[in-house]
Amino acid sequence: MTQVLVLYYSRSGNTRKLAQQVARGIEAQGVEAVLRTVPELPAYADGKMPETVAKDPFVTRQDLLNCHGLALGSPVRFGNMAAPLKQFIDSTSSEWLSGTLIDKPAAVFGAGSMLHGGQETTLLTMTVPLLHHGMMLMGVPHSEAALHTTKGGGSPYGASTVAESHQPLMADEKQIAKTLGQRLARVAHTFHQHLG
Repeated sequence: MTQVLVLYYSRSGNTRKLAQQVARGIEAQGVEAVLRTVPELPAYADGKMPETVAKDPFVTRQDLLNCHGLALGSPVRFGNMAAPLKQFIDSTSSEWLSGTLIDKPAAVFGAGSMLHGGQETTLLTMTVPLLHHGMMLMGVPHSEAALHTTKGGGSPYGASTVAESHQPLMADEKQIAKTLGQRLARVAHTFHQHLG
């Protein structure tokens, strides 16, 4: 069965909410969504271990090998992905050398707490390591009506949300995330069926 890995880091829960919507879009196409997260870093500058809301298993190297597509999600951190996710991506040199992710479709999603807080920059910077891995990037086409009505997150670069902690996603944000998942799943399934 075609599998799409939905790999994310979430501290407040908003990125996880988006991951779940992306997964719903993937599963609506008859493709298996494999939700995974990354461990928290040992310590932050204040010396305290922050709590994470992640309820999904940690990603493994086998997950990268098994997947036929990848959706990568992160909170916005000064226009970049969060350090725990970046640390995992930085550890994938062996997968880069072996070509594990070459020609697999990929998409990105992210969560921020304020409008104009760096959502699009975060999405774009998240694509750079995926390009180095030889992945094929998927976005959200303008045929998705929610792109034209959203008052929060969402862009052609990927799904996003603009929300304070513990707020529900807006309807347009949910729709854009599902559309991204559906598109990623269709391409992953087509490639898996025809290219093996």
